[in-house]
Amino acid sequence: MNETDRRKYLQLALRAIAVLFVIGVYPLTVLWPSGWAWHAGQSEYLQMIIAIYATLGVFLWLASREPQRNLSLISFSIWSSVAHGGTMAVQSLANAQHVGHLYGDVLALFAVAAVLGWLSPQALTLGFVKNAA
Repeated sequence: MNETDRRKYLQLALRAIAVLFVIGVYPLTVLWPSGWAWHAGQSEYLQMIIAIYATLGVFLWLASREPQRNLSLISFSIWSSVAHGGTMAVQSLANAQHVGHLYGDVLALFAVAAVLGWLSPQALTLGFVKNAA
C-alpha cells in the first residue's frame, strides 16, 4: 500500500473509530450488555468510561484531518487500547460471567489497536524506536 492510500485509509479509520467511540459505545452497552457492560444497569463506572471514550472520539475525529501531526494521540489510542483490552481479557478469563467481553469490547479494542497500528506504523512505534517519527 502506498503512502497516499495509507493516509486516506488512516483518515477513514480514525473517523470510523471516532464515531464508534462518540455514539456507538453507549448503545452497545444497552443492546449487548454481556459483551460491553461490566455491571448491571447504568453504573457510575460505565458513565465515566463512556465519557472518556466519547472525548477520545472527538479528538480522533480532529486528528483525522492531519494524522501525521497527531501521531502521539494515535499512539496513545493504539497502546491504551492494548492495555485496556489486555486488562479486560485477563478479567474476562478470570471470571466466567464476563467471558462475553472477549467477543465484545475486548475484541473491539484489539481491532482498534491493530487497524491504527497497521495504518500508522510510525504511531505504533512512537517513543519506542529511535527516530520513529
